[in-house]
Amino acid sequence: MSNTTTVTGNLTREPEIRYTRDGQASTVLGVAVNRRWQSKETKEWEEATSFFDVVCWRELAENVALSLVKGSRVIVTGRLEQRSWETDEGEKRSKVEIVADEIGPSLRFATADVQRNVRHESTEAGTSGEEASLNAESSELVTSGSQEV
Repeated sequence: MSNTTTVTGNLTREPEIRYTRDGQASTVLGVAVNRRWQSKETKEWEEATSFFDVVCWRELAENVALSLVKGSRVIVTGRLEQRSWETDEGEKRSKVEIVADEIGPSLRFATADVQRNVRHESTEAGTSGEEASLNAESSELVTSGSQEV
């Protein structure tokens, strides 16, 4: 069974990068997806907005933090994951997030300059050759031009 989703929208806040104790980068960002349609009954335009939290890891996390800013229009592809935790007060909480496989600027209202990153050879134990070659192909994306917010 496939658990892949793609959303296109605008960043609601600056990407926030953090590092785990072992130095692995993680970036969290919010994406607002607007839908607009015309009511069949009233012929008026109606709009609804959905908000999604997105998490990305490793080189993708670093590239996102360096390349995107609040208001950037992006395309996100990844998988849905549910996280559960308990607050200090003992309340159970959960949320669904998109764990991103790919994030890029939307070119509908902007242009982008793609700059390939320097190839990194993997020296970490447990990193497969496939993962190392995938990591080496990551690119930093810099957007310019006007964007719809």
